[in-house]
Amino acid sequence: MSSPARQPFGLAALKDAAIAALITLGLFAPVMGLRTAQDNSGLTIVENWWPVLVAVAVVFFGRLILNAFFWSDNGFKVTDLIPRGEATAKVGETLAKLLAPVLIIVAIGLPLIPGLDRYYIDLGILVLTYVMLGWGLNIVVGLAGLLDLGYVAFYAVGAYSFALIATVVIPNYAPGLELWAFWICLPLAGLLAAFWGIILGFPVLRLRGDYLAIVTLAFGEIIRIVLLNWYEFTGGPNGINRIPDATFFGLEFKRNNGFADFFGLDYSSTQKFIFLYYLILVLAFLTNFATIRLRRLPIGRAWEAMREDEIACRSLGLSIVKTKLTAFALGAMFGGFAGSFFATKQGFISPESFSFIESANILAIVVLGGMGSQLGIAIAALVMVGGFEYFREFEQYRMLVFGLAMVLIMIWRPRGLISSRTATVFLKEKKTVSADMVAEGRG
Repeated sequence: MSSPARQPFGLAALKDAAIAALITLGLFAPVMGLRTAQDNSGLTIVENWWPVLVAVAVVFFGRLILNAFFWSDNGFKVTDLIPRGEATAKVGETLAKLLAPVLIIVAIGLPLIPGLDRYYIDLGILVLTYVMLGWGLNIVVGLAGLLDLGYVAFYAVGAYSFALIATVVIPNYAPGLELWAFWICLPLAGLLAAFWGIILGFPVLRLRGDYLAIVTLAFGEIIRIVLLNWYEFTGGPNGINRIPDATFFGLEFKRNNGFADFFGLDYSSTQKFIFLYYLILVLAFLTNFATIRLRRLPIGRAWEAMREDEIACRSLGLSIVKTKLTAFALGAMFGGFAGSFFATKQGFISPESFSFIESANILAIVVLGGMGSQLGIAIAALVMVGGFEYFREFEQYRMLVFGLAMVLIMIWRPRGLISSRTATVFLKEKKTVSADMVAEGRG
């Protein structure tokens, strides 16, 4: 059966493109066309209409082109461009299988590239930190289905726990262990973050959806305000400085009697940053390995079951209390590990580093990458964190591009970049048992 004839390209398509252009003008005119500037007379408004005209023109002609190819008797719909069917899912699975080993090889070999600028090593460290945070939050949001808008609180607990133990407890109560501070404080910070994850879990056991999101958001803000105002304990807005660097099991990265001399290498200032890169890479791989293993255990299956239908889980006798608390605790623990690394890498922390926007960025990485998909989260972190670094000179437009990218992803791939996930349980094919098999003892 032949498809219906396409409506002739005419005034209807032009009208549709003009409406899209007018909407763009209304949205972008106050944001891109008017800017504030400080001069001798005070705060003034500066007009800059060229970016607005370019955006309107791009939308008008882009919509016109789409109308030319996709216009039908019912008009043009953006959803007509969304690929559907099992073929799309198979293509996504194939790409995931091909991309995973490539990304691992690139991640391992990046610092070994001859003549590589330190900027790219620092950028790799930043991307891997967000990958680890995304994988940690994925346990709570992607696997257990608990919307957490305050995940940065555990990131902050890990960072401050590490900083306080390394700068106060060890020098005063365990002198001589300063060179091992990182390896001592890392597990302690993770455990303290997990403890706070349980503290958060108890009040929200009966909450779901928007109510859970509001409470977790409030918890994140409470932690930040406490860090900001408890001056005697956290340093308040001044933060904590002189946090000791991570060492290679007691070997410092210094010119004399350090890492280079111990292994007979020529000293280089980049050795410390290469070590930090591989350190966060190992921590990220540890998070990924633990998450994959947990998914295959009964607790991981309980998380996924609770995500799909909590009432059915209760009727089957699953303990929702234990399931939720373990999800919060383990997700918080990996956030605490990432916070510890952040503290030792920066050498200084303050409450400004743990604002709500950090939680929003981490959650966006999980949602855009695909909730429950480890590879999708890694790709989303690489694009969102690494990709936007190249547009730093267009800082005033970065959030516009970020918002537009989120809208397009939600239209094109509502379940994220990698929406397909490997099943954790496989049902074997049912075997037919005959009377002869029973008689022979094979049934």
